[in-house]
Amino acid sequence: MRSRQLVLSSHIDRLTWEAALERLLDWGRRHDSRYICLCNVHSAVTAAADPLFESIVNNADIAAPDGAPVAWAVRHFTGAAQERINGPDLMWRALAAAEQVGLSVYFYGGSPATLAALEAAALRRFPRLRLAGALSPPFRPLTPEEDNEHTARINGSGAGLVFVGLGCPKQERWMAAHCGRVAAPLIGVGAAFDYHAGTLKRAPLWWQQHGLEWLYRLGKEPRRLAGRYLVGNSLFVLRLLRQMAAGRLAAPK
Repeated sequence: MRSRQLVLSSHIDRLTWEAALERLLDWGRRHDSRYICLCNVHSAVTAAADPLFESIVNNADIAAPDGAPVAWAVRHFTGAAQERINGPDLMWRALAAAEQVGLSVYFYGGSPATLAALEAAALRRFPRLRLAGALSPPFRPLTPEEDNEHTARINGSGAGLVFVGLGCPKQERWMAAHCGRVAAPLIGVGAAFDYHAGTLKRAPLWWQQHGLEWLYRLGKEPRRLAGRYLVGNSLFVLRLLRQMAAGRLAAPK
């Protein structure tokens, strides 16, 4: 039975790491067309301001609490334990599980150099991993012909899991548009490609464990991320306080 909690306007799944991985492997073995959103503060605030994006998140087969504040909100409202299910760790754990069961994987997104480094890093860590393929789309809207070609290449690879690294909200929109067209679960993992490829340094473990990964990233990329984190985090806090005051404790099951 799926259990979700409302955070701002997003229905966030309450689940463990084990449950998340079990669902991914089950869907992957059956080549079910599903999509998984990993929801941090940025995606929650975007959903609250954009009805279309809100619909995408709320129709996802999993909308996991990626950001530490989102996981905290779930814990606050439910009074139950909820870990942060973040993109980089979910991707690495899923690759380990895929290697064990012989499930092939596909990487969609990032630059050609990032994908080459990612594939090399993945095979160093998981030497028996079956890589079905990788594709770097251009940084512009695809033509219908290109889009059909990309979809055909992914399906033709026989991939059981497809990791999507296009960044939020682009990757969520892409996954929603291709759910039903790609015969595999689509997992939006954001910056995970860059972290595992080594092209972007991830925050040290202490920062991650204390919910400060966003601050570390802000220090590394202030120009690009200042608006997202400083404005977005402020909006998240204000809207969450309103939700707490209104007593909006439950989301549809």
